[in-house]
Amino acid sequence: QVQLVESGGGLVQAGGSLRLSCAASTMFFSDVLGWYRRVPGKQRELVASITSGSSPNYAESVKGRFAISTDYAKNTMYLQMNSLKPEDTAVYYCNTRRIGGTTRDYWGLGTQVTVSS
Repeated sequence: QVQLVESGGGLVQAGGSLRLSCAASTMFFSDVLGWYRRVPGKQRELVASITSGSSPNYAESVKGRFAISTDYAKNTMYLQMNSLKPEDTAVYYCNTRRIGGTTRDYWGLGTQVTVSS
């Protein structure tokens, strides 16, 4: 089991920045770590993902504005969000995909990000 707790969401004006944090109960170098977001009425979409030793992946809509990072000493992943736009408004979830005999996905409860125009 992996417990994930997001924090750092809030209300920000367009053009502003936020940094989301996700504290994990455990974090392995083999985990695939990611941030997703969901807008009501739409499917959850991948925002960014990273695996130790590999380059991060980003959705086209956030490339150049968002950055995912990890601190394995603190079992924490981050999402730095700059130049925020109203269309970035969503609930943001962190995800751990633990690769093993059985690959399993774990999710946090989410944190709301609202960008006002």
